[in-house]
Amino acid sequence: MRTIALPAERIDMLYGAHDTNLKHIESLLHVDIRTQGSQLTVEGEPARERLTERLFDQLRVLLDEGYTLSNGDVKTAAELLAENAELDLRDYFPKGGQRQATRRRVNPKSVNQRKYLEAIEQFDIVFGVGPAGTGKTYLAMAQAVTALVAKKVSRIVLARPAVEAGEKLGFLPGDLQEKVNPYLRPLYDALFDMMDSEKAGRLIERGVIEVAPLAFMRGRTLNDAFVILDEAQNTTSEQMKMFLTRLGFGSKAVVTGDITQIDLPTARMSGLVEALKIVRDVEGIGFVYFDDKDVVRHKLVQQIVKAYEAFSNGSRSHG
Repeated sequence: MRTIALPAERIDMLYGAHDTNLKHIESLLHVDIRTQGSQLTVEGEPARERLTERLFDQLRVLLDEGYTLSNGDVKTAAELLAENAELDLRDYFPKGGQRQATRRRVNPKSVNQRKYLEAIEQFDIVFGVGPAGTGKTYLAMAQAVTALVAKKVSRIVLARPAVEAGEKLGFLPGDLQEKVNPYLRPLYDALFDMMDSEKAGRLIERGVIEVAPLAFMRGRTLNDAFVILDEAQNTTSEQMKMFLTRLGFGSKAVVTGDITQIDLPTARMSGLVEALKIVRDVEGIGFVYFDDKDVVRHKLVQQIVKAYEAFSNGSRSHG
């Protein structure tokens, strides 16, 4: 049994409404927690008790350094330490005084998300591959906005291949802008989540932020830009090669995709699948692979991703 003393004035933040954070920690770390004011008693296997104590010690350090724990941060911290007991949570949560370039505070919520942010910082081309809800596009967008605000790049280019579930652009009503908008909507949504919509609108009007179908990249060299290619599993081989060779001086490219969600005609090879084989040994390119543990949407989404993976693996083994 271990007794942990906590700062009384921050108890609500640590315990959560109706002790929800403590219940989550109990379930995740397989311990029993009893409270007496700002003091916790933890019971469980010795290693589990030590991990729980380490969690609260690190949370106390974060609070002392000026970090304001938002709803969900305690649960995220517990999940990170459950996955890797040696982690320093300060690597995942920025210090209180750190200037936030985006509207929302963007912290990695898993080890792979942390690797992804580090890879974007380190490499000029990064592939982020994995299921929906793992933060591939969202985190890349946050890094792009941060780089633009810090004047590390002079513009952001967001691109998607215009292939979705068998539909073709020609069948959609309206002019070109109206036709491509449904495909690009998720990119706009992520952008407006990061940046005030009026400011983002002005930057789009001035061409500082460009949201466009991948086909618009042909024949251009993108210098001093942060380029995100989303839904890259739906690129053809030719499109992917074209995109990867557009990168100019002072630019970064992030390629995101889910190779289980390819909407290309059956006979076509996905440009993403092919590129992962072709450029895997090229120095200076980062690769981060996400899985169901990285899904940061509703808990049910995590279970659904797992169920589909199990079904897909079962179908292959019986096929």
